[in-house]
Amino acid sequence: MSVSFNTIPSTLPVPLAYIEFDNTRALLGTPDMPYKILVLGQMLSGGSAAVETPVRITSYDQAEALFGRGSQLAGMFAVLKGNNRYTESWAIPLEDDDAGVAATGTITFSGLPTASGIIYCYIAGTRVRISIAAGDTLAVIATALAAAINADTSLPVTAAAAEGVVTLTSRNMGEWCNDIDIRINYYQGETLPSGLTAAVVQMASGAGNPDITNAIAAMGDEWYQAIVMPYTDAANMTLLETELSDRFGGTRQIDGIAYCAYRGTHSVTGTYGNGRNSPHVTCMGTGDSPMPAYLWAAAYAGQAAAALSTDPARPLQTLVMSGILPPVEADRWTMEERNLLLYDGIATTMVDSGGQVRIEREVSMYQTNAFGVDDPSYLDITTQATLSYLRYSVRARITNKFPRHKLADDGTNFGPGQAIVTPSTLRAELIALALEWEKDGLVENLDQYKQELIVERNDSDRNRADLMIPPDIVNQLRIFAAKVQFIL
Repeated sequence: MSVSFNTIPSTLPVPLAYIEFDNTRALLGTPDMPYKILVLGQMLSGGSAAVETPVRITSYDQAEALFGRGSQLAGMFAVLKGNNRYTESWAIPLEDDDAGVAATGTITFSGLPTASGIIYCYIAGTRVRISIAAGDTLAVIATALAAAINADTSLPVTAAAAEGVVTLTSRNMGEWCNDIDIRINYYQGETLPSGLTAAVVQMASGAGNPDITNAIAAMGDEWYQAIVMPYTDAANMTLLETELSDRFGGTRQIDGIAYCAYRGTHSVTGTYGNGRNSPHVTCMGTGDSPMPAYLWAAAYAGQAAAALSTDPARPLQTLVMSGILPPVEADRWTMEERNLLLYDGIATTMVDSGGQVRIEREVSMYQTNAFGVDDPSYLDITTQATLSYLRYSVRARITNKFPRHKLADDGTNFGPGQAIVTPSTLRAELIALALEWEKDGLVENLDQYKQELIVERNDSDRNRADLMIPPDIVNQLRIFAAKVQFIL
């Protein structure tokens, strides 16, 4: 018998017709790689979600109900869903750390309004407006603003007023709460009523980010291609980098990219980027934006996941990070400053004429090899995303077409229909797959691929095939440089 059956035994005397199905040739091409986003962050004590347990989130309303309105996680999902409604998204909610401290900030009014007007206050980029009349006392103004802030329970802070001072306290606790921006006026034309002034003391004293150790354990072996990381403290970043490195390896093969953001001056941001070196993390510099870094991270991940799940090799430049407010024009980094940050492992953005924040270049934090020498091999996260898809497609092709095959040397005279694969068969299959990669714009130089592709049986373990797969990953149009040599 030359045909290899899966379910029909060769010793079956009972008549008559037995027919089985074989799906090893059913699929044409490679199926799309499944894509999931995982968001880490804190819930409020009033939330109903199970702590440190993955939960799938389909809407912002669901996130609010599970994690508490005004929580870090709810805010992140508001921005994430605004940038990407369709990629499957999950959360692992964390509680405030037992030793956590809330951040506080103040708005102190002084003077006396000589005309009626509107106070425009921004909390984490959300505008809160109140109307005041000429002659209103400072206590009346502070009380009105505190009431308006508390009325918007989606804000990450609560407010209290006393003697012309509004004190803001973060709903969650942690070092990240210090990134919650407070400001009076943002857009052109917004001014305080005549005679009134306001002094802002930014949020500070927040401490004690939760430890993500249990969250990483809760991830198990589930594959999350995009992870939104709201914390940038060294301890938590090291934990996540270690986990992502292990996931990237050849045994687990459930690689992912973590998206975070860092808020600070140009110098501080560059120093932070130089202090990390993971190819699996991309960190966006926010500058002095009205919006905290954890919301930037959610927007960045949402756009990146949508784009890379469609085409992992296509650059993200010019994609709009919806709902994100840039620093005011005078505080935006120059091209020279952004260029320096790219060398520091910090991803950059640009702001268009309409005030929209657009991704400029999506670099990873990887900068040097094990010897401290500059190494651009994992500079752009499109490299990691493309490699992830190529590996997935190889696994899908081999496991679909040869799930229970025998392995033999080339030249073996086996009968047609036998479930046997040889090195040349595997080689032909991988070349056919590479043709699909080329057609999809993922690789180039197929002649080089064919020449350098190695498929052989292992000398020690004859049940094992060893391969060297050398794809030339397609690059991106990052720079267009031209000289105009004119003639008069």
